[in-house]
Amino acid sequence: MIKYKSPAEIEKLRAAALVVSRTLGMIAKEIKPGVKPVDLDRKAEEYILSQGAKPGFKGLYGCPSTLLISKNETVVHGLPTDIPLVEGDIVSVDCGSILDGYYGDHAYTFEVGAVDPAVKKLLEVTKESLYLGIAAFKAGNRLGDIGHAIQHHAEKHGYGVVRELVGHGIGTKLHEDPQVPNFGKQGKGKLLKNGMTLAIEPMITMGTFRVKQLSDGWTINTVDGKMAAHFEHDVAMVDGKPEILSTFDYVYEALGINPEDDKISI
Repeated sequence: MIKYKSPAEIEKLRAAALVVSRTLGMIAKEIKPGVKPVDLDRKAEEYILSQGAKPGFKGLYGCPSTLLISKNETVVHGLPTDIPLVEGDIVSVDCGSILDGYYGDHAYTFEVGAVDPAVKKLLEVTKESLYLGIAAFKAGNRLGDIGHAIQHHAEKHGYGVVRELVGHGIGTKLHEDPQVPNFGKQGKGKLLKNGMTLAIEPMITMGTFRVKQLSDGWTINTVDGKMAAHFEHDVAMVDGKPEILSTFDYVYEALGINPEDDKISI
C-alpha cells in the first residue's frame, strides 16, 4: 500500500535525506587511491551520529555496515573491505540515515583518480538517466513512465539496465511501496500522485543487465564482470511536480564541480 505524505512529513524526509547528502559530501573528500572502504564506513557512521541521526542501513536486514560501497563490477550492496581503492576504480557509495523516524537513502558513484573515458561516459549517462526518470515523476504519469525514461536513455547509449533491483517508496520505512523499476512502458503502472515519495536509483551496466549475488549474501555483481554505475535521489511529488529532497551539491562542492554543468533540467 502506498503511503502518501503530508507536507510536514515531506520536510522530515528532506531533513533525513540531507543528512545523507552531507555525509556523501564528506566522503567525496576522502575518496582517492589507497583509501580503504572500511575507513570510509567508519567516518560515515561517526558523521551521521554527529548530525543527530542514526545510520539507516546498519542492522537493517542484518546489514553490518553504515555504507554500502560497490566497486567496478559490483552494482550495489558491496560490503566495505580493507582492500584499498586503486587508480581507475569507480565506487558507488550508498548511504542511509534515520532522523526523527524518517529515512534518507541516497547514492553517488565516484571516480578514483584518473578513470577510463569510456567508464566516465557510463557515469555521465547513468546520472542523466536519473534526472530523466525524476522528470517523469509528475502528475498524470504512471510508474512505467519513470522506468521508460531511464531505460530509453541508457539503452540508447548501448548500456544494460538492471532488472532484478529497483527503486522504492521511502518514509518511516526504508523500503515502502511502490517498487520503482528502471525499465518499463509509458502509461503503464500505478498513477503518480501528490504526496508520493520515492527513491529513484538507476543501476546501469556497460554490458549485460544480468547480475548475480555473491556468497556473502549482499554483494551484487554483473554476470559478465563489466563496470556498473548507480546514482540515487529521494524525490517527492509536490503540486504535481518532482521535488528532489536530497542533493549532490555537497559532493559537487567537494569535487570542484559546477552543479549547473551536471544536471538535466527538470
